[in-house]
Amino acid sequence: MKVRGERECQDCGTRWSYYETGSIACPECGSVHSVGIDDRTRHTDSPATLDLTPVRNRIDRAPPGELADRAAEACRTYTRKRGFIDAGTLRPLDETFVAARELQSLCDEIGRGLRIEDDVERYFYELLGGADAGERPTPEEVPSGLRSPYGLAMAATVEDYQRDVRTYLDDHPDEQARRLAGRIRDHRKRIEALDGNVDPADANRLVRAARDLGRFASEGDETAYVTADNWLAGIEQE
Repeated sequence: MKVRGERECQDCGTRWSYYETGSIACPECGSVHSVGIDDRTRHTDSPATLDLTPVRNRIDRAPPGELADRAAEACRTYTRKRGFIDAGTLRPLDETFVAARELQSLCDEIGRGLRIEDDVERYFYELLGGADAGERPTPEEVPSGLRSPYGLAMAATVEDYQRDVRTYLDDHPDEQARRLAGRIRDHRKRIEALDGNVDPADANRLVRAARDLGRFASEGDETAYVTADNWLAGIEQE
């Protein structure tokens, strides 16, 4: 959407940035009577922080299923608020968002009755330990029983990011970027059609290609275009 980012309270005169607070309420007096004082700018992001510390603090006294429920809700709240266009600028696809999507997918699978074998439990705890810092296990560490939820998580991540890339390209047309985006979309749909059951390395390559697409679209970085093309070529050669 397009919003007026700079706002002024009609009650106390305070000025603030909507982009920083994500609210039309005055940060000083709480009044919702405010007006925008600048031009409308494309904006999809909202202030959000992923903090899994409360979940980790329960590891010694809660079973994996309960921890998964709590972690899934934290990740879901975070990803719902997140976008990638901030005051008209396309932001990178960051690892914290990717990790949150992956953890959410894994936790949802546990909630649906996934048998928690030792390798799945180890992977879950490792991901839970670092997701909010943007740290996650490598694709090579994904247990065979998690291939589908992992693949679907990567596909969902790419779809979320590409949605904002498309919006950004509506305002900043670039046919080369659109063609690259089309190739990424085709691979994403293939992963979805296979219910995520693809080589985790390929699913991760698609995320990296989407990230480089963002760099190319926002910065015109030709190196990013070449890198994205190489990631996709790696998938296509499998």
